[in-house]
Amino acid sequence: MASLFTKIVNGEIPAWKVAEDENYLAFLDIFPVAKGHTLVIPKKEVDYIFDLDEETYSGLHQFAKKVAIGLQKAIHCKKIGEMVLGLEVPHAHIHLVPMQSEADLLNFSKKLSFTKEEMAEITALIANEIQL
Repeated sequence: MASLFTKIVNGEIPAWKVAEDENYLAFLDIFPVAKGHTLVIPKKEVDYIFDLDEETYSGLHQFAKKVAIGLQKAIHCKKIGEMVLGLEVPHAHIHLVPMQSEADLLNFSKKLSFTKEEMAEITALIANEIQL
């Protein structure tokens, strides 16, 4: 059965997409720990990030870097934190989290909520800053 993220890739489930190319996709986390919290995934479904082939693994990080650069321009923060975690979705993914302090990246039990209008605004802000 396809993962939740594969269903997003296939257009079966909507997502707040900020960047996409033929191999990778970046979209807002629907349970963010900070404004602009973005997930970056390979379109190829592989459960564990370290099981990705070398080309996909390297490409994922190169794509994530481009997203992070745009994300930092769109969302005012000190740095963009990068974290690989999450056992609930069996699809390799990277979390990009705008940070004012380390606590913003380390406290994943704190979830924020945004309206659809706010999510659309955040998506547009980030997408307009990403240079693929």
